[in-house]
Amino acid sequence: MSAAAPSLATIGILSIGDMGLGIAKLLRAHGFAVATNCEGRSQDTIKRAQAALVTIYPTDEELVSNCDAILSVAPPRDATEIAKRVVGAVTSVRGKTSSTEPLYFADMNAVAPSTIREMAGLFVPAGALVHFVDGSIIGGPPTVKGNSTDWSAPAMYTSGPHRFEDALVWGSKLAEVLRMRHIGENIGAASGLKMCFASMSKGYTAIAIQAFTSAQSMGVLGELQGVMAEMLPQRAAETERGLVSMAPKAYRWVREMEEISKTHVEEGGFDPELFLGAASVYRAVADDTVLGQEKIGERKRGTTAEDIAAAMVEGLSQKKKD
Repeated sequence: MSAAAPSLATIGILSIGDMGLGIAKLLRAHGFAVATNCEGRSQDTIKRAQAALVTIYPTDEELVSNCDAILSVAPPRDATEIAKRVVGAVTSVRGKTSSTEPLYFADMNAVAPSTIREMAGLFVPAGALVHFVDGSIIGGPPTVKGNSTDWSAPAMYTSGPHRFEDALVWGSKLAEVLRMRHIGENIGAASGLKMCFASMSKGYTAIAIQAFTSAQSMGVLGELQGVMAEMLPQRAAETERGLVSMAPKAYRWVREMEEISKTHVEEGGFDPELFLGAASVYRAVADDTVLGQEKIGERKRGTTAEDIAAAMVEGLSQKKKD
């Protein structure tokens, strides 16, 4: 009689937003158990987690006690706080058990290399209890294709002295499912790659917001779109897709632009103004227009590039009056 196959790992995800939920579904489809802590989250988030068969633990201590790895997938403004929560939970729980297997913790958020190095330092007191991984995600949330077995997923990059492939039994499978690519032994490499890539994608979208808004205000938006379609057809299509998709995420991208600015100052030697300006553009979207109220899957405004520009003009005009 053959022995039963070893069970796969339990992966914690903090938190279950759009990306986190997609990753949870992908992992569940490939035999992993998934868990989270929804303390302080909305009922909608809790219902989405339950529908995806994610186990919900009421405390961080219970989460780290029952997980083999935790992926931090959150707005960059929350990244350090999540790391502090996990450190506190690990030192209070895992240090009192006889388990010899470390908890893998990967910060997958859009932060600067110096930020991720500071975060790694938080885990030093935990010693061998935790293997810290610098990670980043490039691409949209995982989605299942038509036949329900084939998935479209982003690429995930990791760096640092620890890699998921080193975890016995489940590590290589996790790395395969999540399309992980370990790109270096230094903490900061994976995060730095994300910062540079986002500079050219989300940074460009910030420029497009300004261009389309000003063109709308001057009455030449149609002409701008026509020129782009004629001279730069691929760029025109990419620009409009980027504008339409950004509204529900603009609040997240404020901090991401600030982290990008920090990266280019510290790693490249540049002045900070360029991406601090991009941060202010996304802050305007989130705080000064109706676009800041948009939710993924519940879109009302900004579903076309033309309406993005119109909403921006409305909001910024009202701000001037106020």
